[in-house]
Amino acid sequence: MTRKLRMLGFPLLILLAVLLFTRSADSLPTAASGDYIKWIDFDVTSAALRDALAADIAAHEAGGTLDWVDALAWLASRNGGNFSGYKKADLEKLLELIADGSSVAAHVKNEKLYNYYLEAYGAVLGGMVGEYTEWKRGEDGTLTSEAKYGLRVFSPIARGYSFSHYDDFGASRSYGYRRSHLGHDLMGSVGTPIVAVESGYVEACGWNQYGGWRVGIRSFDGKRYYYYAHLRRNHPFNDIYEGKIVNAGEVIGYLGMTGYSAKENVNNIDTPHLHYGLQIIFDPSQKDGTNQIWIDMYALTAFLEQNRSATYAADGERCAVRWYEYPETPD
Repeated sequence: MTRKLRMLGFPLLILLAVLLFTRSADSLPTAASGDYIKWIDFDVTSAALRDALAADIAAHEAGGTLDWVDALAWLASRNGGNFSGYKKADLEKLLELIADGSSVAAHVKNEKLYNYYLEAYGAVLGGMVGEYTEWKRGEDGTLTSEAKYGLRVFSPIARGYSFSHYDDFGASRSYGYRRSHLGHDLMGSVGTPIVAVESGYVEACGWNQYGGWRVGIRSFDGKRYYYYAHLRRNHPFNDIYEGKIVNAGEVIGYLGMTGYSAKENVNNIDTPHLHYGLQIIFDPSQKDGTNQIWIDMYALTAFLEQNRSATYAADGERCAVRWYEYPETPD
């Protein structure tokens, strides 16, 4: 099974990582074994994500339960994590098997592989689907609330703003030193509101010579770190500071072209775009160490386009806020 490199390091470390990646299913790490996952191939297509989400919501509405992560892990345990040949009929087969009320796990043939993907995909997609209270603001300013179940996360680009993208994960970058692109670039217009994909804590913000003005947000369970970079010069953030709790869909900053400079507040990026990435963290040593896990966000970006946060200008054209909120606090 071909595996894409998801780790950061120098050539020797890369060689060691490749050797690590070739382990058999019998040695796949799990939290239960006292080990932790050091790599993830997240090749789930946007079509598979949409179908699994629809099945999860349909089961909930029918009074049952089907966790979309369980379904995706079941599919991955059968296809080795390669979703290039995915068909909706593959998921429908699972739905037929559990129609008698049995669990997804009861129909797993490779338990070790299933448990690995269950933990890996759970870390990537954890908290994205569930119950929430949606607050809507009417044209007269009145707020109303409605209990819902479904997708709780958002596209990083606000509703009504255009952008383009292609799968650029792993592409070569040379500023400072030669390295792989461990994020996903969304090309758009300067000033486009950037929203938090998921709720969490602001773990980092400010200037970085590679990312320019950037924000790093950690999910409440600590497993996901979202990185938003190259934000707008002069006015990059929207009331952002380290330690702040932000809600999914909240405006955190504005698209720009800053970075590639040790000098602060410099536009050295040729094309206005948002660089955003998703780092998965199972152990504290992975956050800034050589065993970093970054996810290819191309399919997830296409999947998240169905849920884009509506905003309006609150201070001329310099600020934007959401039309509605559903505040979250840590569990």
